[in-house]
Amino acid sequence: MIVKMKHLDLVCVAQDTEKTLEALRSLGAVHLDLASAKGAETQARKNDAVMAERAVRAIFKARKSLEYGESLQKLPCDTQGVLALEARLGDRLAQADALEKEIRKYEAYGDFDPDLARSLKENGVNLVLKDDGTYSISYGEDAAAAGEIELPRESLSAMRSELDAAQSDALALRSKLAACDETSILSQYPELADRIAFAAAKELIEKAGEVAVISGWIPVPKIAALKENTAKNGWGVLLRDVVAGETPPTLIEPPKLFRPVKALFDGLGIAPAYTESDVSVPFMCYFSLFFAMLVGDGAYGLIFLAATLLGWRKYRASASRSPVAKSWLVLLTVFSLATVAWGVLSNTWFGANIPACAEWPSVKWLADPSYKNMMLLCFTIGASHLVLARLWNAVCKLPDTTAIAELGWAGVLVMMYLVTNAIVGIFPGVPQWGIWMGGISVALVFLFSVKPSELKTRGAELGMLPLNIMSALGDIISYVRLFAVGLASVKVAENFNQMAVGMDLPLWLKIVPMVAILVVGHGLNLAMAALSILVHAVRLNTLEFSNHKGVSWAGYSYRPFARTARI
Repeated sequence: MIVKMKHLDLVCVAQDTEKTLEALRSLGAVHLDLASAKGAETQARKNDAVMAERAVRAIFKARKSLEYGESLQKLPCDTQGVLALEARLGDRLAQADALEKEIRKYEAYGDFDPDLARSLKENGVNLVLKDDGTYSISYGEDAAAAGEIELPRESLSAMRSELDAAQSDALALRSKLAACDETSILSQYPELADRIAFAAAKELIEKAGEVAVISGWIPVPKIAALKENTAKNGWGVLLRDVVAGETPPTLIEPPKLFRPVKALFDGLGIAPAYTESDVSVPFMCYFSLFFAMLVGDGAYGLIFLAATLLGWRKYRASASRSPVAKSWLVLLTVFSLATVAWGVLSNTWFGANIPACAEWPSVKWLADPSYKNMMLLCFTIGASHLVLARLWNAVCKLPDTTAIAELGWAGVLVMMYLVTNAIVGIFPGVPQWGIWMGGISVALVFLFSVKPSELKTRGAELGMLPLNIMSALGDIISYVRLFAVGLASVKVAENFNQMAVGMDLPLWLKIVPMVAILVVGHGLNLAMAALSILVHAVRLNTLEFSNHKGVSWAGYSYRPFARTARI
């Protein structure tokens, strides 16, 4: 469910604003619009964080350029010291670059003493350097020649000595930079984030004489804790409901079993709007199914599961156990097990089959050479997904008459499911009952989507009904991507297997290249599978399903003003 929010206006004594903010931060329940703060102090604290990030990047860049590994002995450092080293390194690199350009400009003339040339010029002997790499000597009056360039500031050998010194200094500075221990800087990130948030919150306070007011949002279940702090800190509090035009943050609280999906939402950067529905349960259920079908291989699922179990081991051994990390591990465990289950049902392991399992009913049904069974499965999954959205809408809208229109849309989707299967030849045609149901469903949508009182403002929606019905057909067909992408993954795996096994070489010669082909090929296939999950599994939930459910994902997540650094 989406937790109900209340708008909060908190009044405190103006001189106690920092104390109030500290108490609010300890409470960790009030969402403040920190992003709107653009003041000088907030920008200064953000700049501190930028400098810290820049320092860490400079350290990693130096290590990469010198190819230093984890065995490097690290030395204590701070942000300012690292940035000072980076600035000195930049200066020396710039000097070396300028010297290299100057050397290239004059090296065609050989090594000579420019001071001697200037002395000769004062006595009437002119050494003229041409821009084509040649030179000439003239006597008498000093007249500029065509194509003449200036004499160098010093000899070629002196410039090369300076270049060697600059490059040596740059190497030494880069080595010092690479040896800096970034741990102390990284450990400051939470504190830097807290300073930014505190400065932004301070900027949001509005003062009026002896009092100050700060506004935000608080979930209803947190109000009791707020009231306890109100009496203790001497605050004045005004709570009210959301009014039209306001956009409170969204806090979703799914059932405990499905709570880890919040980590997926945060990772994708999506949140339903406050007035929409929490679709966590169907999202997680169908996403797990989509994950399994798109990867399409039980052995890949075992690889994911092994990596996840290793993650669990490290998580349990860690001193600081992040709830977000735990949620991701739970999700990956579910997704990996679903993929292994799909591998068992389809008998697909690294693109190959286990002969003993070939006669299993599920294997034989999914292995239909015409692929009609797989397409039927995909269309059935799609229809169930979208019909669920419409039936859910109908329940939510009761007793309003628009609930009847949602039931009509569910009927339209069933009709489109029948039409889709008839188009691809799975069904011989659309049954008579399907035609009658489709006609009645379209009539219900037409009659009950828009109320008579809304015809002037929403009447155009009825004119779009034919296009919306065709769009529903496209939405059902869209689920065939589960079959197409999963099949492509299996075929890629099969081709790499054939490439590896089919080499015309003696066994002792082809073991190494065979292993290399299998590792690289299946590794590439795994990467493509991960990309397809991000593209297709996310799309089917956030576009097709969400369009029918009425979820726009236009909300923003509830982020309470709270301390992140450990004290």
